[in-house]
Amino acid sequence: MKKIFGGPGTVCGLLLRIGQCASSAASIGFMVSSTDFSGRTAFCYLIASMGLQLLWSFALACLDVYALRTKKDLQNPILVSLFVVGDWVTAMLSLAAACSSAGVVVLYAKDLKYCDIHAQLSCLRYELAVALSFVTWVQIALSSHVTFWILASV
Repeated sequence: MKKIFGGPGTVCGLLLRIGQCASSAASIGFMVSSTDFSGRTAFCYLIASMGLQLLWSFALACLDVYALRTKKDLQNPILVSLFVVGDWVTAMLSLAAACSSAGVVVLYAKDLKYCDIHAQLSCLRYELAVALSFVTWVQIALSSHVTFWILASV
């Protein structure tokens, strides 16, 4: 297998996973700190999706740290296929959650003008949480693309 920039067991792969953890944790933090997020199903789905993404990325970041410390090669076909499937699943869930939450934010902020009428809504926090979930999705999409090409090079 080829060593590709951002692959499992590399420093760039570790940094990519840390970025995924940080942006998904920040998305969760902004959404949880806003008022009345639990009344909107899309926002609850965003929390669940980002929580799964956080756990997946943290586990793979720990695996990358282990591989870097012990000089192990994580690029064997069985492990990489597991990474590809896990990245694809979490990427699809993250994109769906980000898009549905973005739709609700646009509906409240632009279409219904709820943010202007109801000052108690934390529209800026909603927007930041959604933006960070899209950042998380971009990072996981990059990661899944890299692992797919590693798997294809077998």
